[in-house]
Amino acid sequence: GKHRIVIPCLGHFKEEYEKVSKLYMNNKIRTTKYTLLNFLPRNLFEQFHRVANLYFLFLVVLNWIPLVEAFQKEITMLPLVAVLTIIAVKDGLEDYSKYKMDKQINNLLTKVYSR
Repeated sequence: GKHRIVIPCLGHFKEEYEKVSKLYMNNKIRTTKYTLLNFLPRNLFEQFHRVANLYFLFLVVLNWIPLVEAFQKEITMLPLVAVLTIIAVKDGLEDYSKYKMDKQINNLLTKVYSR
């Protein structure tokens, strides 16, 4: 059957540890939703799944058509941009606090049972 090799990460075993540890997944906890690279696109994708945001986006697009223009183009964008910005900042702060908690948990010392 399958078995797992556990090698301590100590001085002269370091090369062997690095070679064997590449074969297995790490056991780090990650509860964050975003990374620095995917924050903006993923956050906007999630925000435009809300019907209210889609409605305001529709009004902005509709107001850019000269025949239908009711207000100045920039004024109709303000509510949408404000809501998107506030929600993005809130989501970013929540995700950052999750990141800090994950980092704290992943750096805890653990006890390993050994016969």
